[in-house]
Amino acid sequence: MSMDKAPLSRDPVSGLIASAVEYMIDAGQRSVLFLDILRRRGDQYQEHIAQTAPHVLHYTAELVMDGRKLSEPVNYALVRIIPPKDTEIDLERRPFIVVDPRAGHGPGIGGFKADSEIGVAMKAGHPCYFIGFLPEPMPHQTIERIARAEALFIEEVVRRHPDADGKPCVIGNCQAGWAVMILASLRPELFGPIIVAGAPLAYWAGVHGKYPMRYSGGLLGGSWLTALTSDLGAGKFDGAWLVQNFENQNPSNTLWTKQYNVYSKVDTEADRYLEFERWWGGHVNLNAEEIQFIVDELFIGNNLAAGRIKMSDGKTVDLRNIKSPVVVFCSKGDNITPPQQALDWILDLYADVDEIRAYGQTIVYTVHESVGHLGIFVSGGIAKKEHAEFSSNIDLIDVLPPGLYEATFEAKGTDTANPELAVGQWVMRCEARTLDDIRAMGGNSPEDERRFATAQRVSEINLAAYRKFVQPWIKGMVTPQMADWTRRLHPLRLQYEAFSSHNPFMAAVKATADAASEHRRPVSSDNPFLAFQEQVSKQIVHALDSWRDSQEALSEAIFLAVYGSSAVQAAVGIDPQSAPSRRQEMSVEYRERLRARIAELKSQVDEGGLREATIRGLLYVGSARGMVDERSLEALRQVRRDSGAHLSLADFKMLVREQFFMLRLDQKGALAAIPKLLPDNAQQRHAAFAVIRDVLAASAEISGETAKRLHHVAELFGVDRSSNVAPFDPNADPKAKAS
Repeated sequence: MSMDKAPLSRDPVSGLIASAVEYMIDAGQRSVLFLDILRRRGDQYQEHIAQTAPHVLHYTAELVMDGRKLSEPVNYALVRIIPPKDTEIDLERRPFIVVDPRAGHGPGIGGFKADSEIGVAMKAGHPCYFIGFLPEPMPHQTIERIARAEALFIEEVVRRHPDADGKPCVIGNCQAGWAVMILASLRPELFGPIIVAGAPLAYWAGVHGKYPMRYSGGLLGGSWLTALTSDLGAGKFDGAWLVQNFENQNPSNTLWTKQYNVYSKVDTEADRYLEFERWWGGHVNLNAEEIQFIVDELFIGNNLAAGRIKMSDGKTVDLRNIKSPVVVFCSKGDNITPPQQALDWILDLYADVDEIRAYGQTIVYTVHESVGHLGIFVSGGIAKKEHAEFSSNIDLIDVLPPGLYEATFEAKGTDTANPELAVGQWVMRCEARTLDDIRAMGGNSPEDERRFATAQRVSEINLAAYRKFVQPWIKGMVTPQMADWTRRLHPLRLQYEAFSSHNPFMAAVKATADAASEHRRPVSSDNPFLAFQEQVSKQIVHALDSWRDSQEALSEAIFLAVYGSSAVQAAVGIDPQSAPSRRQEMSVEYRERLRARIAELKSQVDEGGLREATIRGLLYVGSARGMVDERSLEALRQVRRDSGAHLSLADFKMLVREQFFMLRLDQKGALAAIPKLLPDNAQQRHAAFAVIRDVLAASAEISGETAKRLHHVAELFGVDRSSNVAPFDPNADPKAKAS
């Protein structure tokens, strides 16, 4: 080989030096640009808190009701979301109302971006409203007052949409979820379907080795510290402490990953980072009475599902009073509200699925495998899939027969039957479940229940002691000015202030960053020093995660040992041998009403006509599958529309429920009565049977037990199951179908 064709070798030392120089230039520029992003974050924080009504809504909003002007003023408000010009809203569709969580942050997270709960609901054609709040609570504001104000807001939305085919669908994120559930139990007539996303309802629930936040109340000695913090705030609780609790759950993200991700991708991540930080840093305050209720009644007392919360008028909060379908979003990756805390209230309230049905309740849940707490209602991916499917199929949820279901999603493919009947890129189906499916996720043992009950009793004792011996001294010393300075010096606020333009040392950052941006020289992706940087980052994350895991294990061990001690339990009045149960038994009054309703339904089994017979036959055959598919509902909806039937969604829901219960009470008798409901006209009977068959065929092949039941219904309708009736065609001429 000739010398001129030989490959040129590169000196390893000079190559390493060149890589080092390249990396140092890039790292220096990234450092300056990162500091400038922190400066922009600080300035953004200053602008945000200076606003009268700061929020992070992506959409323009119109004020409808101001809670500060009510007879019992609160710092909440109802606004109407003005749809973008390219979004068409159908005023006959039920409105959606998103209630934002007041958990230390400001409002707007449910409409944080275009792909959000509000965004997908409007895309599905629904009018949208938003219930948000101001940073400062009104004097004497309580959780109960807020509930009454929100009831007025929902009444106003109902009044504005008299032609809507159904009551509003209300979405409660995180802490707003339990607030919505409380209100729905007190005013069930106001609500259509309820969606609670990442909302804790069973606060003690969990499994060993995970979700240590539930131990916090016991490890701190109860809620006396909450009262102390409120007293140091002159009657207000600084929401920044709640945000601090969230951040402490994931120190590797708080102390490193979130900032490192911006530093390492400084050219592309600034806008996304600043957008999120605008919400994350918008801390709000709560009245002492509000936070004390939340901690005592909910997080430590766990009184919501147990039915031990009473309003000032004597009404008891009983979640079994809710008559609207309840949709629960949760995730295995959520360490703030794990699936057990989102779902175990069902185990507290009901002995089995039959009891859920006895209360006329429909509960649908979906469990994500990995998304974190905020992702449940912030992630664009979740919004495009789960939230979009529920928004588009909310009528399916509303007419589901009572029971317990899990929502599952299947991606559309070339082999998907009747894909035009399913909205979006997914097919949603609701599959019947039992309480054992929830129990299988894990939960507390009787020993765990005693531990938490002991922690609750200790909290009550410590709070009483604090209020008697310490609180008067604290209240006498703290002035409003001292409280204000305490809030301003909170570490979470200081981190924004320190890097803002108010800091004179940051004055030169912007000019330097502009120069760095103008002469930007990003490092090559194969630079060995960049690879070393990534490896160091991973080691830091691993170290912080390991420290977190060890601290969580220690916290759990301390809680289990201290509150599992029979001596401690006996000292506070808990029987160490007891097997505590929080499940509420059905009241005598409700049993009597239920017996009367059962007798009424049994007496009506022979009443009705072709419509009742068709729905009864459809429910009988469809129940063999143990699931309801959105394509079946869309097929039924099209038949209903094409036939010219003037039956409102509410009336249709009532019809479905009555026929469902008739089948549950006496399936044999209900089926035997079908021929009595049918007309003599053979063509009408054939057409009705075709509806049953085609609705079933819209989602899956008719086979097995489903085919057997369909054959039975064909005999009851007096038709040949294989008779030559045209199959369901969603694109057929409606006039031809109706004829």
